[in-house]
Amino acid sequence: MTRKIILSILGVALIVGAFLSANYLIANKNKPKPVVPKVVKTVLVDTVKNTTVPIIISANGNLIAKERVELYSEVQGVFKSGAKLFKPGQKFYRGETLISLDASEYYASVQSAKSNLYNSIAAIMPDLRLDFKDVYLKWQTYLNNFDLNKSTPQLPKISSEKENYFITGRGIVSAYYNVKNLEQRLAKYRITAPFTGILTEALVTEGTLIRSGQKLGEFINPSVYEMQVAVSKSYADVIKEGAKVELSNLENTKTYKGVVARVNGSIDATTQTITAFVDVEHKDLKEGMYLEARLDAENVEDAIEVDRNLLLDSEEIYVIKDSILDVIAVKPAHFSDKKVVLKNVPNGTVILKKPVPGAYAGMQVKAAATDTDK
Repeated sequence: MTRKIILSILGVALIVGAFLSANYLIANKNKPKPVVPKVVKTVLVDTVKNTTVPIIISANGNLIAKERVELYSEVQGVFKSGAKLFKPGQKFYRGETLISLDASEYYASVQSAKSNLYNSIAAIMPDLRLDFKDVYLKWQTYLNNFDLNKSTPQLPKISSEKENYFITGRGIVSAYYNVKNLEQRLAKYRITAPFTGILTEALVTEGTLIRSGQKLGEFINPSVYEMQVAVSKSYADVIKEGAKVELSNLENTKTYKGVVARVNGSIDATTQTITAFVDVEHKDLKEGMYLEARLDAENVEDAIEVDRNLLLDSEEIYVIKDSILDVIAVKPAHFSDKKVVLKNVPNGTVILKKPVPGAYAGMQVKAAATDTDK
């Protein structure tokens, strides 16, 4: 009996619940659906005005001294102390002694050879006086001007075949060239500065024994530097010697003026680039500095320059027509790291100034107010 009562109560509860639910659903069906407001994005725009756009080629590299000498010894000897220390950073003027080796032993052999030459000429003077009276005077003058402490003077010019046979037969000519050879080698015991500059590397110190062929250091001219830059082969015909170049450091805090001094005549087969050499002079520059260069390549007529991210993969850009986005085809003329030069964009066309996330053709937009609009 109790079970029937419980089942009856549950049945009545289900009927009442179903009735209430049906009434709720009918009431909500008649309510109007909420209207979602349409969002119109505000965008930055720009009006196209075609002009002449200069093409700037960006490149970078390290500075290298244009005048550089690697110092090597061609003779052997002990490094003698000089007026200036042979240390990195030391400045030397043109013609000043960089390194001097002890040549006392070799100098003695040179003097001995010069003395032998002098004696050989003196020995033939009586024969010249008797048999070659017409040439005696010039050989006597040569002998009088012969100074063992100076460089050996050039032999008198031989004027006849008979004189030539006589002088050569006495071994005078061979003795003379032997002396000159020794003098040339003696000069190698002293290395002078070929130009005014500084030492950037010193591998020997005073008092050490230097061997033939040993590297001694490096000497540079710190007033003129050059930078080697690689640019695309497509600019091989527009990069010329004498072109102006603007260089800057990595922080863009300092700029320098340079000029293209040389352009390599061949293209690198691996990278398909051509090498240009830029000369730059400034007291603040140091060898090894890393600089960025901007070379003036050419000018593109009737073009505009925009951010690269405004150009679509299909070589199109967004334009605005009656507050609706549309696309037009363009012709890219030059790409840089952040910019692209475009042609075939009519004057007066309103284009996006900054990219719009999720943009598509047909999207409704609103141009942002500018200072001139207010």
